[in-house]
Amino acid sequence: MKTASFRFYEELNDFLPEQKRKKNFSYRFSGSPSVKDAIEAIGIPHSEVDLILINGESVTFSHHLSEKDSVSVYPVFESLDISPVNRLRENPLRDTRFILDVHLGKLAKYLRMAGFDTLYERHYSDSEIVDISRNEKRIILTRDVGILKYKRVTHGYWIRSQNPVEQFREVIRHFDLYNQFQPFQRCMHCNGVIEKAPKSQVTQHLKPKTRQYYNDFYRCTRCNKIYWKGSHVKRMQELMNSIEKDK
Repeated sequence: MKTASFRFYEELNDFLPEQKRKKNFSYRFSGSPSVKDAIEAIGIPHSEVDLILINGESVTFSHHLSEKDSVSVYPVFESLDISPVNRLRENPLRDTRFILDVHLGKLAKYLRMAGFDTLYERHYSDSEIVDISRNEKRIILTRDVGILKYKRVTHGYWIRSQNPVEQFREVIRHFDLYNQFQPFQRCMHCNGVIEKAPKSQVTQHLKPKTRQYYNDFYRCTRCNKIYWKGSHVKRMQELMNSIEKDK
């Protein structure tokens, strides 16, 4: 058996047991595995890694480990330019679009509320999510680490929190999306685009009090769901304002 030294930085430590976090530890291996295989064997999805240094030199995922290598592994840099080194994915996806797994339905609504193009269907299999992510250049958000270990995954993030509001904060913070809010432009139900609709065109679908007290209406161009600026809009705007203050 051979031995290499590994250290993982920042949020990559979330995947490690306590005794291996934020410190160097030994990794034993046989043969000459790729550094990507070693990283995933340790428990880190490759989609969360953006920079690997071996003995101080940047390398790609295909680099093979050798005896006594010193390996430093860094997370995805969404807002920091590290172009002079071997960045492990082409670019951050600044035209930010997401696809979420079955566990993140409430998060999908928050992201759509803020204007982000967000796909979510309960019937999507892991393989379908990966294929859509590749074909449509969408970032996978998931509570299942396993899906991020698919070889075809290029952009993905494991959601740490189990609370939907905190998940929303986490995504905005991690991808540095504070300046990309476009609230109330997407349907929270189906992700379609919302457009202003004359009251005369939606009156027959409104309850009497809504028809009486509101005059400005919006309708989803995909599923025809009708929206108006009720008290819920104020609560949602307050949530987004509070998140923007986190910046």
